[in-house]
Amino acid sequence: MTGSEPPRRRAAFIFAFITIVLDMLALGLVIPVLPKLVLDFSGGDHARAAEIYGVFATVWALMQFICSPIQGALSDRYGRRPVILASNFGLGLDYILMALAPSLTWLFVGRVLSGITAASVSTAHAYIADITAPEKRAAAFGMMGVAFGIGFIIGPALGGILGSIDARLPFWVAAAFSLANGLYGIIVLPESLAREKRMAFSWTRANPLGSLRLLRSHRELFGIAAVTLLGNFAHAALPTIAVLYMNYRYGWDERMVGFSMALVGVCTMIVQGGMIGAFVGRFGERAALFFGLACGAAGFLAFGLAPTGYWFWAGIPVMALWGLAGAAQLAMMSRRVSHSEQGQLQGAHSSLVGIASMVAPTVFTLAYAAAIDPARGINLPGTPFFIAAGFLLAGMAVAWHVVRESRFQPGG
Repeated sequence: MTGSEPPRRRAAFIFAFITIVLDMLALGLVIPVLPKLVLDFSGGDHARAAEIYGVFATVWALMQFICSPIQGALSDRYGRRPVILASNFGLGLDYILMALAPSLTWLFVGRVLSGITAASVSTAHAYIADITAPEKRAAAFGMMGVAFGIGFIIGPALGGILGSIDARLPFWVAAAFSLANGLYGIIVLPESLAREKRMAFSWTRANPLGSLRLLRSHRELFGIAAVTLLGNFAHAALPTIAVLYMNYRYGWDERMVGFSMALVGVCTMIVQGGMIGAFVGRFGERAALFFGLACGAAGFLAFGLAPTGYWFWAGIPVMALWGLAGAAQLAMMSRRVSHSEQGQLQGAHSSLVGIASMVAPTVFTLAYAAAIDPARGINLPGTPFFIAAGFLLAGMAVAWHVVRESRFQPGG
C-alpha cells in the first residue's frame, strides 16, 4: 500500500494486518502452555500426553480444512466484514472456554472451536485481494507474512512468561486480544466486496473437496495450486522436526531453540516486508516463485547437512528467502479468479494447507525416527529436511511447465 491509496483503503489494509498479527499473537501465546495443560490433565504421563497432543494437532488441522472453504464461500456471499468479525469474537470466546476448561474433554472442545474460528485467515487474504490492485498483491501478501512473523515471534515468548505465572493466564490474554480486535473492527473495518460482485452461497463450493474444484478451472491455477501443496508438505518439516532435530544433533536447550526461532522470525519479516515488493517489481512474479523455491530447497539442504549449530544458523537467512515464492503464488492464483471467487480461492488455498498439515507430519516423523534408529545403523537425522527439499524441487518442476513468463510480467 502506498501513500496515494485512499485513506479508507489504507485503514482497511491496516486493520487486516492487525487482525492477522493479533490472531497469530493469540495463537502463539498458547503454544508454550497448551502441552503443559494436556500433560497435567494426563496425570503427568508424558507418553500419553504426546499421543493426545498429536490428536489435538490433527483435529485442529482437520477443522481448518473443513471450515476455511465454508468461511470463504460465506464471505463471497455476505461480504468479508461479517465473517472476519464473527471469527474474531468466536476466537475470543473460545480462548475463554479453554482458560476455564475443567477437564481434557473441554480442552479438546476448545481446540476444535479454535480450529474453526482461526480459519478467518483465508478471509483476511480475500479481503486483501479485494482492496489491492493485481500488480501490488504480491507485496501486500508479503506484508501479511510480516504479520504472521510478528505474531509468532512475540506470542510464544510472551506466552512463556505469562505461563510461568499461571498456565491459564495466556488464554485470558489471548481472549482479550481477539475480543479487542473484534471491537476495533466494528469501528474501523469497511466492507471490501461490493454487493454486485457477490456470489450465491453453494455447498458445492463451500465443502472442502468442492472448493478445490475451483483450482481445476484453469490450467495455470491448478498447476500453481500443486506447487502450493508441495510447498506446504515441505514446510511441515519445520514445526514437526526442527525442535527435536536441534536438540538431538546440537544438544540445544530451550533457550537456544527459542533464539533460533526468533532468528527465523526476524529473517522472515525482513524478506516479507522489505524485499517482496521490490523483487517482484524488478524481476516479476515468475522469477520470485522460482528463486524462492530454490532458496527454500537450499535452506533445507543446509539444515540437513549442517555439522554444527553455526552452520544451521547460516541456513536460516537462505531459508527465509523462500517467502518470495509464497507471496508470488498467492498473487498469481488471485489473478486467475473473479472478484466474487476470491473468498472461495483463499478457502481452497487454506484447504491445501490443511491437507498438508494432516498428512505431512506423519511422513516426517516416521522418516526421522527411522533415520536415527540405532538398530538401522543409518544415523542421518537430516533426512526429513532432504525430503522437504525434494518436495520443493518437485514444485519447481511443476511450475516450469505451467507458469509462463509472458503471463506474469512485473506489474502485469
